[in-house]
Amino acid sequence: MQRQDTPDARTRPAAASSSRQAPSQHAYRYAVYLAPVGAWRDVGSRWLGRDEESGAPLARAAGDDPRLDAWTEAPRHYGLHATLKPPFRLAPGADAAGLDRAMRALARDHQPFGIALELRTLRGFLAWCLAEDEPAWGAGREDIAAGRAALRALADDAVRRIDPWRAPPTQDELARRLRADLDPAQRAMLEAWGYPYVLDTFKFHITLTGNLADADLATARARIESLGAGRLDRPMPVDAVAVYVQPAPDAPFLVARHYGFDGATRDGAGACYLPPATDGAR
Repeated sequence: MQRQDTPDARTRPAAASSSRQAPSQHAYRYAVYLAPVGAWRDVGSRWLGRDEESGAPLARAAGDDPRLDAWTEAPRHYGLHATLKPPFRLAPGADAAGLDRAMRALARDHQPFGIALELRTLRGFLAWCLAEDEPAWGAGREDIAAGRAALRALADDAVRRIDPWRAPPTQDELARRLRADLDPAQRAMLEAWGYPYVLDTFKFHITLTGNLADADLATARARIESLGAGRLDRPMPVDAVAVYVQPAPDAPFLVARHYGFDGATRDGAGACYLPPATDGAR
């Protein structure tokens, strides 16, 4: 009997239909991300120095620390986001039109919720993570728990439902992942899903720096806290998921399309790698 947490070959997408309008080209990789909104997007994108919607650089403020570009180089490449389904190439026989339909269905099956976030050091870098205790601004334990549960359900659903569109990792990609210090559970996730930090090993985070020395972490933390002071003292709303694309190897990621839980969509600069927004909308 097949394990419930293993991708089922029977759900693999069928070959593309000639009657469906397809994008003129496929991106090198696709990813399912949660795109921060409101003040988190404003603060986070300004901090990274790049608009993930358009790909345009964002000017630094006068007097900003000259090390900021180096500190944010890695997360700037991926655009401000939290990972739900990490970057993948399309599987043989899969197409972007099918991925788009699957994303619409995924979004329709979830309801809006909010998550309480806090700035934390995670494996040597700074990220907004789920708050572990009641924030000073007053989110109750029940609200925090409800947001965590809704987020976990969304993340797990994205991992499982979109997996039929994921090509298996190459041997080089697997070897690179295995160089990390993975525990047995993370290795099992890597083998089953192509990424070590999903399902039971998932840890939500919005990355804000690369790995930094302790002194730089402290300086960066103080600056991020200053930028967000008085603006991030409430739950971050979650009412959509997004597909980001990497147009070519080593190219930075762009937003392709946001999929609202209410069925609405909104396109970013990478939408040319998906079918038109009205194509197949249900």
